[in-house]
Amino acid sequence: MPLLPDPVRRLAAWCVVLLLVAAVAWVGVRLCAEFRTAVIPVLLALLGTALLGPLYRRMVTAGLHRSLAAGLTCVAVVAVVGGAVYIVVAALIDTGDQIIASLRAAAKSVAQHFGAAGTGLDDLAANSRKLLSRFGGTAASNVISGVSVVGESIAMAVLALLLVFFFLRDSHRAVGALRTLAPGNTADILEAMARRAFEAVEGFMRGTTLIALIDAICIGIGLLILQVPGAVGLAALVFVTAYIPYLGAFLSGSVAVLVALADRGFVIALWALGVVVGVQVLEGHVLQPAIQSRTVQMHPAVVMLAITAGASVAGILGMLLSVPLIAAAFGVAAELRERYGVPEPSDS
Repeated sequence: MPLLPDPVRRLAAWCVVLLLVAAVAWVGVRLCAEFRTAVIPVLLALLGTALLGPLYRRMVTAGLHRSLAAGLTCVAVVAVVGGAVYIVVAALIDTGDQIIASLRAAAKSVAQHFGAAGTGLDDLAANSRKLLSRFGGTAASNVISGVSVVGESIAMAVLALLLVFFFLRDSHRAVGALRTLAPGNTADILEAMARRAFEAVEGFMRGTTLIALIDAICIGIGLLILQVPGAVGLAALVFVTAYIPYLGAFLSGSVAVLVALADRGFVIALWALGVVVGVQVLEGHVLQPAIQSRTVQMHPAVVMLAITAGASVAGILGMLLSVPLIAAAFGVAAELRERYGVPEPSDS
């Protein structure tokens, strides 16, 4: 006679499985964190390949050599990303003094109505330039001492760009290499899983890019009409942060509203808030269902948990990479469910 009842033994078996899975996942995360300078460029390159694959394939179909098509695609990436960074930085430089002065004026106005709380805001605005200079000095000292995050980021970006070139150029060999490495008779299932995962990431990246472009254009036009300083830079910020679902829109929208409040006053800030909220409602109820209806659908709670976990592991890059990775996992799960006949969960 067994010492434990059957339900308890089943529960213990599931606990052992969960502990093993958690241990393997923890070891994998630790290894990725330890070798982040190699892992992050590979993941970024895979995202770039998924996003730029259609453009590359069109060039190849038009008759261009694979190397030339991959090179032109990478040049286009550098031009677009560099242009977006330049627009944001130039807008911040041009309007930085004006924004700080407006913040100080707004803080003084708040101080007249709310006393100590407003005085604290005034002090923060007054000391903002000093804080920025101190931060810059600290960063400079870190660069001099060799602990340079900027240098590491540039190196990873260059490596990711080179990997995008090779991934695009040699993409036609990927399936053959995967089937060669597959053990036993698992080549077909591994190929199907890899295709489904890459299709999920590709659909997510293309849909997110199109939605981000529409959001940036709509919000940028609204801010230009409201005469908010740095409207073009804020629109570029909206486009960049849109790759972080939910949280990115909140951050970029908050910045836009704060700039409008500091420079144009409370009424214009309310209009700016209305523009941001209206665009987000349009995205959630029209753009997301229409554009990403054929990609992997993820519950918002899953997305938020993925973003939180990614931020705890790798900061901003973790937030950027977590959702595409979850999309790929959902794609693999869908392939396994279809292949082995697991029924879909019912809504009832």
